Amino acid sequence: MRQIFLDTETTGLYPEHGHRIIEIAAIETFNRRPTGNHYHVYLNPEREIDRAAQEVHGITLEFLQDKPLFAAVAAEFIEFVKNTELIIHNAPFDVGFLNSELGRIGLQPVGAVCEKITDTLKMAKDARPGQRNNLDALCRHFGIDNSRRTLHGALLDAELLAEVYMAMTRGQESLMMDLAHNETAFNSVSRTESQSPLKVLLADGEEQKAHEAYLQGLAKTGVLPW
Repeated sequence: MRQIFLDTETTGLYPEHGHRIIEIAAIETFNRRPTGNHYHVYLNPEREIDRAAQEVHGITLEFLQDKPLFAAVAAEFIEFVKNTELIIHNAPFDVGFLNSELGRIGLQPVGAVCEKITDTLKMAKDARPGQRNNLDALCRHFGIDNSRRTLHGALLDAELLAEVYMAMTRGQESLMMDLAHNETAFNSVSRTESQSPLKVLLADGEEQKAHEAYLQGLAKTGVLPW
């Protein structure tokens, strides 16, 4: 299964207020293993960045001035994430911004091109109710080194999210491995049996005569085997 771990950084909190995406990062895994492929881009938002948002991610408008607009990278982004499971921490936030950007240029929502969207924040809340479940807290809980995360950055956060998700679902992985092992063993037995059919040995003439004599003896005594 192809899974994409995605994160974004934005100019603010609310796309409905005109805030825009300024960074997108997506890490690809296949069958729970990193492939080495990733998508990463900075974007010119064509608007100011809220001070509070800039304090979180440290990205300045000056840095973004020569970066592409979302419209210029949309096709490439869609090609990278289509037909995959998108895994996002607090998915409604990122999906809301992605859909806003896609809608601006007349494209369909991201959920229409992906097979599934999984929210790891919801997964964490279900597994750890009443506890802090942000990415830093989950890294501490699972013993994942997040010392490089002095500021929020989409690429690093996507990498950390992939590690957190693998830790969160490790039990499921073991179960699937056991099922796959059992299925392989069953298929192996089935192939062996099909290659070596059961041999039937028929009685020879002497054995048949001995068996008939045995039955005649039982008939004389009045004891029959049926």
